[in-house]
Amino acid sequence: GIDNTPTDIIVARILNLCRLVLEPLRQAYGKPIIISSGYRCPALNKAVGGVSTSQHMKGEAADLHLPSMKVGWMWFEYIKEHLPFDQLIMEHDKNGNYWIHVSCKEDVTKNRKQVISNLLKK
Repeated sequence: GIDNTPTDIIVARILNLCRLVLEPLRQAYGKPIIISSGYRCPALNKAVGGVSTSQHMKGEAADLHLPSMKVGWMWFEYIKEHLPFDQLIMEHDKNGNYWIHVSCKEDVTKNRKQVISNLLKK
């Protein structure tokens, strides 16, 4: 019941993330990539327990479902070495579910290149 419709500005940021990070990763992998979380309006972000500063709310972030840990680490390293990003995080929960959070700012010159390889989420 939450309206998660992005504004035109947010759509432009989503397209930027797709063009600069997600599509190049998909092409390098040669198979579809499953995005488990993308844009989240503030209400949806709060409902799923996202942090108040989440780049998902800006349309700058995506969480990637990993088909296997081997592929996950391959993607992680590929993004780190070849693609522009602001944050690159290998996240997991206490149940052993892993995913990659990747974000890219609209102005890539402002990307922090922050890498975290083992973040436990609640």
